[in-house]
Amino acid sequence: MEEEESGSELQLLLLPKPSIEFPNNKPVPEAKTDDDATDHPQLDLSLSISVGQKPQPQPQPPPPPPPLHEKPRIGERSVQALRQQTAEQIRLASAEKAYAERVRELTRRELELAEKEFARARAVWERAREEVERVERMKEMSTRRVGPACLEITCHSCRQRFCP
Repeated sequence: MEEEESGSELQLLLLPKPSIEFPNNKPVPEAKTDDDATDHPQLDLSLSISVGQKPQPQPQPPPPPPPLHEKPRIGERSVQALRQQTAEQIRLASAEKAYAERVRELTRRELELAEKEFARARAVWERAREEVERVERMKEMSTRRVGPACLEITCHSCRQRFCP
């Protein structure tokens, strides 16, 4: 009997609702539920109850260790990842170096242009200084010439107007 009880299961099935008729022969309208509103197909809800102890599930055996030939692959993957990182760092370093060289070249060109511009400005300043000196000499020479000419003017009012 125990063997039958441990192996037997009681199953409960939902039966369709019987339609109940009232004496006036009008069927009772069924209440709408959320399940009816979503138009789900009829669900077969079955329950099972077992009597007795539940059989213990067999424990899953641990996964086998990876084969020896896969271990080097893991090392190869890490080496390959390291090589990729190194290659990326080298690429970035070479790009930074090229950028630094370009900036250095542009700076050198700007320095050369600034030196040329400074030399031109110095030359213009020198010419302007020479021109000022020449004009001052001419002024001095004209003043010397006007001085004796003023003495020749006999009218006192004219002399004051022309002589400084």
